[in-house]
Amino acid sequence: MLRSIRPDDREALQAAMGRLSGEARYMRFMAALKELPPAMLERAVQPIAGRELALVALADAAGEDGERHIVAGARYIAGEDLQSCEFAIAVTDEWCGAGLASRLMQELIRSARARGLKSMEGFILSGNTPMRKLAKRLGFQVTASDEGPGVVRVVLDLVSAQAGGTPGGQGAA
Repeated sequence: MLRSIRPDDREALQAAMGRLSGEARYMRFMAALKELPPAMLERAVQPIAGRELALVALADAAGEDGERHIVAGARYIAGEDLQSCEFAIAVTDEWCGAGLASRLMQELIRSARARGLKSMEGFILSGNTPMRKLAKRLGFQVTASDEGPGVVRVVLDLVSAQAGGTPGGQGAA
């Protein structure tokens, strides 16, 4: 189940962070975080209306009746110009390869277009091959970044890509 993040997701989001492997946390945050610091956690569960979208994917917890855990999250933050946005995404290790990243990215792209944003960008570690492949499948262009050789910048033109009818204009992911 996908839905917008809520302020009462603090504990569930921190628990999801704990279920990420060290490598997955590093791929998402480009830092060796074990948990979200309080200010970052607070910011994560309270996106700014009209400028940000934050989604979570929930799945039933194994062996627990009715309990759902956050297994993935994605967000974009619009720039000051309200023309472009930057995305970020994380999927817990046990759900990697299940299509959640693709589904979440498609939702981010749809929402960004609906808000009239013109482009979406992200910064991906060069070694994060699955995310680089997903971005390419969705129509993002890969460019060098100012972050150095270990990070690539991916950019999607939300206006011209829309003409293809799918999120990246290149077929379903």
